[in-house]
Amino acid sequence: MYEPKEINGKLSAIAVCGPFGAVKEQASGLYAQSMAERGFITIAFDPSFTGESGGTPRYMASPDINTEDFQAAVDFLSVQENVDPEKIGIIGICGWGGMALNAAALDTRIKATVASTMYDMSRVNANGYFDADNNPDARYKTRQALNAQRIIDYKNGNYELGGGVVDPLPDDAPFFVKDYYAYYKAPRGYHTRSLNSNGGWNKIGCMSFLNQPILCYSDEIRSAVLLIHGEKAHSCYFSRDAYKKLKGDNKELLIIPNAVHTDLYDNLDIIPFDKIELFFKENLK
Repeated sequence: MYEPKEINGKLSAIAVCGPFGAVKEQASGLYAQSMAERGFITIAFDPSFTGESGGTPRYMASPDINTEDFQAAVDFLSVQENVDPEKIGIIGICGWGGMALNAAALDTRIKATVASTMYDMSRVNANGYFDADNNPDARYKTRQALNAQRIIDYKNGNYELGGGVVDPLPDDAPFFVKDYYAYYKAPRGYHTRSLNSNGGWNKIGCMSFLNQPILCYSDEIRSAVLLIHGEKAHSCYFSRDAYKKLKGDNKELLIIPNAVHTDLYDNLDIIPFDKIELFFKENLK
């Protein structure tokens, strides 16, 4: 938890999580600290089964449980002595941007949502990057491979890791892979508990996203939403398409010129904290 230096009365609060496969000591902690410096009570948390959060089996993801993680964070903030329970927002980074939208569609206590450099984890797992494998045959092959892996894991009595960000980095790696490497594998963003910095999720860790879309009811979000994405991010299509589905005059898409995906993880010259602060102050009234 992060608190402003001065607390007078009950304040607005924000729960922060992401990126997908990261830990709170990375980008979410940076966002939480920055927003606390701007007058909000904030928390950055590790998702279930990762980092310092509990739960077994480890290194598993779930659209249901990970949405619930945001709701649990709202539970916690709602009962804090210095928090106004009617003024709670959330920030989701990368894959947690999609989870944040899912939580906002479900939890009416969430009054404002920021999704920064968003991934739709259901879409990328089911369709591949850039929807390159968006066909039933490709998904069937993926299901076959993952279910075969389940038998291997069961026989071995443990879960085989899928590997984090590729290391060593191939010379012909796509730019976005190099972008991830420069963050997760370098001193810039490396952390010993980060899945992406180390062994990654279990190979079957994200299987449930294949047929459980997380943005089905995003068009029913009545609270305010701000989507932020880098113009040159490989993932920008997730935010552009998510924005098209949102309804109401309290939804906004902010494209940051020339920014790439991980610029919105930690680049203080690019992350629009002034805009984020104004967004929450206007919508957590």
